[in-house]
Amino acid sequence: MEQYLENEAATLQLGRRLARLCVAPCLLFLHGELGAGKTTLVRGLLQELGHTGAVKSPTYTLVEPYYFDHKKVFHFDLYRLGDPEELEYLGFRDYLDDHSLCLVEWSERGAGHLPLPDVEVYLDPSGEGRQARLIAHDQSGEALLARLEPF
Repeated sequence: MEQYLENEAATLQLGRRLARLCVAPCLLFLHGELGAGKTTLVRGLLQELGHTGAVKSPTYTLVEPYYFDHKKVFHFDLYRLGDPEELEYLGFRDYLDDHSLCLVEWSERGAGHLPLPDVEVYLDPSGEGRQARLIAHDQSGEALLARLEPF
């Protein structure tokens, strides 16, 4: 599934729509260059769930947790991960429970130590906006994308 996102508001809206449709447990990988809009998408998702504070990429902490009445969201940024095996020390698999939505930026840094995501979201700069491409990897991801159309 592909869609052109013309501005930041459209990227936030995609995050909001994903928040409404993601059923825990859910694992999303977010791909794109620095500044492509990954954290903007996460901000839209968190705002839809009721978060009112700042949302920053957890580049130095590796994970930022957010807790809601009905769901837990863990935002990972693996950009500074030195070795994929560090995910074992971080206890990554413990975050993947039945009530969690895990959003992972820079998942390629954890190659070989991360499970296959339900959906991968690619954000690529294009003109004044960005091109969004979403790929499902399992039945849960396919169901999510089927409910997302058109976005």
